[in-house]
Amino acid sequence: MTTLTRAFNPTFAGHNLGSVTQPRVLQKTSKIGFLLLEHFSLACFTQALDVLVTANLIAPGAARVHTFSHTTAEVMSDLGIPIRPDTPLTDIRLADLDLLVICGGLRTVRSPPPWLTTLLRQAARRRIALGGLWNGAWYLACAGLLDDYRCALHADQRTALAERVPGVRVCRESQVADRDRITSASPAGAFDMMIHWLGERAGAPLAAAVLATLDTDQSRYRSVQGPASRQPQVCKTLREVIGLMEANLEEPLSPEHIAQMIGLSIRQIQRMFKLQLNTTPQRYYFQLRITEARRLIQNSHAPIFEVALACGFVSCTHFSRSYSAFFGHPPSREPRHET
Repeated sequence: MTTLTRAFNPTFAGHNLGSVTQPRVLQKTSKIGFLLLEHFSLACFTQALDVLVTANLIAPGAARVHTFSHTTAEVMSDLGIPIRPDTPLTDIRLADLDLLVICGGLRTVRSPPPWLTTLLRQAARRRIALGGLWNGAWYLACAGLLDDYRCALHADQRTALAERVPGVRVCRESQVADRDRITSASPAGAFDMMIHWLGERAGAPLAAAVLATLDTDQSRYRSVQGPASRQPQVCKTLREVIGLMEANLEEPLSPEHIAQMIGLSIRQIQRMFKLQLNTTPQRYYFQLRITEARRLIQNSHAPIFEVALACGFVSCTHFSRSYSAFFGHPPSREPRHET
């Protein structure tokens, strides 16, 4: 019997990596360089780097990352931990980049050295996208490369930059993407900035998969399809409903029971799911259970029938057919990461 193929709601697509296939998503390798300035924010740098490293684990070759310094010597981070760049900063290396990110920090010297201004202008002439972490936008602006651009900058320097370079549109957001300039003002902003870049360059499904892997709590209520300000807000009540579902996988709650526990009608809950997640409660609950089943198979030695029972499937046949419909293969063929 042929199994009918089923698709995950966008909320779950990234969690399962089912929509992340290299021929469709990974069009080409994205090449990113991080230029480390003395006393750069290590937290910002690692948040951005984690996104790219995880992307390569999910889709090998998604990103090629280089770290640079002015002299190829170690650069001291703001936490007193030195980082040794992996690549000399040469014209050849620079020309090969798609994105050059300037990594600044709270104690990074404000006066841009001449070599840095020259380097940034050279990169701009070569149509390389430019980014900044913490106060990286400061150096881009002082080089004349943010005129009429929106940018994100750490709060300590927003007013000063607006006065020093009036043509720059300094924003209060933690991260801003404006054409070929992407900037962030905090570690969380650095994370979001690279998720945005990954979505633009490698596709929203891969970015969603990285988000689901690294930021599970938030990814249940977020999408990488567009700016966060345009995404629907998931209300507190709906979060409570989802929490109940997540806490009751082995013995799924009935719609009537959920409604009674939340203090709303079934119809009200259905409307919330439709308006805020564009799905039904039943479909969401089912996808939640099949998602958790896949995670359990991947990360344990549990027999398939035990996984099925643990995720609320009383029939192994139904479980296997549903699994195949969503993931394209039966649960018995799912790779196990637990050794």
